[in-house]
Amino acid sequence: MSHDLETGLAAFAPSGLTPPVLPESDVSYVVEDTVIGRMLLARNASGAMVASAFLGPRGSEDDWLERLSRTISPRVLRQPRALDGARRELEDYLAGRLHRFDLPVDLALATPFQRTVLGRLGEVVHYGERTTYGDLARRIDRPSASRAVGAALGANPLCVVLPCHRVVASSGALTGYAGGLAAKEYLLALEARG
Repeated sequence: MSHDLETGLAAFAPSGLTPPVLPESDVSYVVEDTVIGRMLLARNASGAMVASAFLGPRGSEDDWLERLSRTISPRVLRQPRALDGARRELEDYLAGRLHRFDLPVDLALATPFQRTVLGRLGEVVHYGERTTYGDLARRIDRPSASRAVGAALGANPLCVVLPCHRVVASSGALTGYAGGLAAKEYLLALEARG
């Protein structure tokens, strides 16, 4: 920049003026490229994670932002710094350095039944384990609800953080996953290595 232009711009800026500070948002989010795909991470004003969602064929960034705005608050801002802790934990998890997330979660985007299923998932299926939809239904005291359990897991708003990837078909086959089967295979192989 030329000296004259710098001097001219400085004349328009009152001395002692500081840059604006953005207010806290009700929902902060960031889009992160990971080894298993692009993910939108979002947290609420209290710091609890409300979304760790894959972006792609099953949901675009705009779809998720609209859902966050409609369900939690219209004050949704891209604020990467607010999610630094979540980004570090996700990176460490995907590199095999972390086996359990310490992030607080809020299932505001889930239905009451999804809250039941997802709330118990991490308690009954541990790192490195696999279970079936039917077995998970039994373990959460809903033995006849294996299809409903599958639907609840299929709409998990906190993928990876709440480990729906650990649930497979009764035959042992890998079935649908929001991030795609390659992501599910990666996560299961990662956890199998311990």
